[in-house]
Amino acid sequence: MKIFDIERWQEIFNTLKKNKLRTFFTAFGVFWGIFMLVIMMGSGSGLENAVNRDLGDMATNSVFVWTQNTTIPYKGFSRGRYYNFRNSDTEALIKNIPEIKYIGPRIQGWGGDGDNNVVREERTGAFRIQGDYPAYNLIDPVGMKNGRFINKLDIINKRKICVIGERVKNEMFAADEDPLGQYLRIQGVYFKVVGIFESTKPGRGEHENQIIYLPFTTLQKTYNYGDVVGWYSITSQDNVPVSVVEEKAKTLLRQRHTIHPDDERAVGSFNLENEFKKMTTLFAGIRGLIWIVGIGTLLAGVIGITNIMLIIVRERTKEIGIQRAIGATPLNIITQIIMESVFLTTLAGYIGLVLGVGIIEGINYLLVSTGAESDMFANPEVSFTLAIYALEILVVSGVLAGLIPAYRAVSIKPIDALRNE
Repeated sequence: MKIFDIERWQEIFNTLKKNKLRTFFTAFGVFWGIFMLVIMMGSGSGLENAVNRDLGDMATNSVFVWTQNTTIPYKGFSRGRYYNFRNSDTEALIKNIPEIKYIGPRIQGWGGDGDNNVVREERTGAFRIQGDYPAYNLIDPVGMKNGRFINKLDIINKRKICVIGERVKNEMFAADEDPLGQYLRIQGVYFKVVGIFESTKPGRGEHENQIIYLPFTTLQKTYNYGDVVGWYSITSQDNVPVSVVEEKAKTLLRQRHTIHPDDERAVGSFNLENEFKKMTTLFAGIRGLIWIVGIGTLLAGVIGITNIMLIIVRERTKEIGIQRAIGATPLNIITQIIMESVFLTTLAGYIGLVLGVGIIEGINYLLVSTGAESDMFANPEVSFTLAIYALEILVVSGVLAGLIPAYRAVSIKPIDALRNE
């Protein structure tokens, strides 16, 4: 039997038209299954995209280390003692922990919490002043629009330069002014603007765009911090878990500052790699749950099609007997039944797929056009690969739905089928 036999397809259409209501409700199960699968996949991707967007280009193999009060007395020191990291700690970390790839000592200047700390002519502003090494832009990059970031010579020579965020530029300079080469007064000291950046992280953009970066050593001198280090941003070498670096760094810092080896709380840390793995595992679980629920719903629809095809076979028993009597082979009968099942399944599923993708794309368009994207949901989408998988599932489901009715049809002897009333 030819698959593209026009008469055969007309017969399939006529069979489905005989009971339109039954055909509709049977197909609806498959439609709803694939529709919900697509909607859930799109929603899951929206959640995952929001998290990844907020991370931006930030190195996920990162750990951040800072000081906290001691909690255990040690070698004559009482509990509750506060201490500071020093420049010498930076050198010790680099020298003793070869697993470190990048290390960015950091320190923050005063102000920026409502007090105006930046002046230019008649303009004043309150911004976050941050002292950094060039390595920090490799750990948590900012999107440079013009100029450059801090470099090694800035650190060595304690240059009075700064890199400003987009919001700083808008508030401290006129719209037609080029900030590069201009000066800002910070803490009574003039700093030359050498770079302008705009955050690449929508979730943190407003916060990052009001930062002013100074060379780490320059900020130490400007704010009379001496050799104090605020905290460290560290990444591990490729293929080395950052937890290895984290543990070694905390152990070394405890030794250098006479802290009890078991005082875990005296050196605070945040392991981004562990949190990223947790999120990755969570979203993998969400995707798995989506497929389980979606395919379960789809299978319910397939079972409905199997049942309706069994009813159709029973109603057409005499017709099948006639076909067998005039020479139709079992393969012809099986192919006919499976074609009907695949057609109904694929048509209903395709409509569900198209409608689901359409709704997801419509939501994405509205979020982008209205600027309504939130920190928890962004850019919902269904990948082309997943859409192809869904179509493959539909075809296979149609074949499976038709197998039992098809074998039921060929199991009836022609003479018995002809006697059926």
